[in-house]
Parts: sequence; structure tokens; C-alpha cells
Amino acid sequence: MGIGTSILLKMNTESALGKLNVPGTVTTADISAARGAAQGVDLVLTSAELADKLADIPAPVAVVNNFMDAQEIESALSGHLPRA
Repeated sequence: MGIGTSILLKMNTESALGKLNVPGTVTTADISAARGAAQGVDLVLTSAELADKLADIPAPVAVVNNFMDAQEIESALSGHLPRA
């Protein structure tokens, strides 16, 4: 997974947050920087291949299999939103 796929996931996550009417800031990081970048975040979205490498970070990790699938991203986000 390269920077292009990270940017794709970022853009589609921002779109999904808009559809869910949830404010948020989405950032990207490669796996070597992700541990530091994940400190203090609400959720980390990543691929199944990288999820094990983030297993011990303090933030919840959600796997997205298809970064082009808006419904899958919305479901991943919805599963981690606080209940009203």
C-alpha cells in the first residue's frame, strides 16, 4: 500500500464523514509513522495487511478491505461512533 492508496482512503473517509454529518479531521501516515500519528486519535482505518502491525496502539483500529467502497467506509466509521 502506498501513498496513493492512503490518499484515496483519506478522501473517501472525508466524504463518508460528510454523509454521516460527523465533523472530523482525517490524516494519513505510512506504517512506520502510524504508531506516533495514532496517539490521541479516535479511530484508525487501515487495510487487513497492516492491521496486525497496529494491534497495540491505544486507538481502535478498523479494517477497510476496499478503499473505493464508500459503504464499507461508512460502516467502519458508524461502528465506532458514539451512540446518541
